[in-house]
Amino acid sequence: MKNFVHVALAAIALASGTLAQAQAWPAKPVKIVVPYPPGGAVDVVTRKMAAKLQEQTGQTFYVENKAGATGTIGIAGVVQSPADGYTLVANDTTYALLPHIFKKLPFDHAASLEPVAAFVFAPMGVVVKADSKFRNLGELIATGKTGAHKVSYGTGGAGTMPHFATEALGIATGASFLHIPFKGAGEATMAMLSGTIDFQIASTPGVMGNVKGGKARLLAVSGARRLPGLPDVPTFAEAGVKNFGVINFTGLWAPKGTPAAVTQRLQKEIATAMASADMKSYADSIAAEAGYWDSATFARELSDRTEAWGKVAANTAFERQ
Repeated sequence: MKNFVHVALAAIALASGTLAQAQAWPAKPVKIVVPYPPGGAVDVVTRKMAAKLQEQTGQTFYVENKAGATGTIGIAGVVQSPADGYTLVANDTTYALLPHIFKKLPFDHAASLEPVAAFVFAPMGVVVKADSKFRNLGELIATGKTGAHKVSYGTGGAGTMPHFATEALGIATGASFLHIPFKGAGEATMAMLSGTIDFQIASTPGVMGNVKGGKARLLAVSGARRLPGLPDVPTFAEAGVKNFGVINFTGLWAPKGTPAAVTQRLQKEIATAMASADMKSYADSIAAEAGYWDSATFARELSDRTEAWGKVAANTAFERQ
């Protein structure tokens, strides 16, 4: 009986400590790992969200870039971190591609992380340098149909979402494009601006600065309607490519086992952030939507998109790593 009492008291103490920890969160700086180099869409959007969470909670939220292996190095590090809410990882639709890129992942894709929330939804666009010879998407596709490797595109690496999205565009149109992988999306954008590559498909947050600055042009964007800030840029459907509706999200994950009270608090803070006027204005400025998925919706969408990208992978000349 005495041992039972000791065990019961220990359990109560542990539960109380966990609850107190969750209620106090965040009591110290929160690290958000971006598993890609600086400058890409995930990095840009996550830094904005980190600043907003810091403003709302009064606690430091900071970004640490840990790139490599299509994001899996940074993700694996977070998986191995304490499940206490002080180490999170940011990613985008690329997370749904990982099982189709790697023969074996260094973590359980479906179970090692908990989807917390997704919060910025950005169209994907075909972007070229301002003085590109391609004046519209039709011209680019027509050139791509004339033979292999006539038109080059860049991405942040083989197996990234822009890689699969561009291959999907080639499959949908019958065009052939030459893939040039770089170390990150930011490097791919610089290559596009210098004319080293002909184009890239990227989410709008990563390229809007150059588009608005007159250094780049968007030939088409995904989504059902034109962007309010770029009324002259057609949708893919208007440009002649039907059913090409790739939308990129940015979201946060936590290590499996993170206290529910912590993830619920984080969801609440993210929802509050995305309802604010300044985050809505920010989303508009990068031609994105200030939406929000809670953890249940996020998990369901991830599952659906992982399955859908598998069909693209099956029709892409790509050797799994």
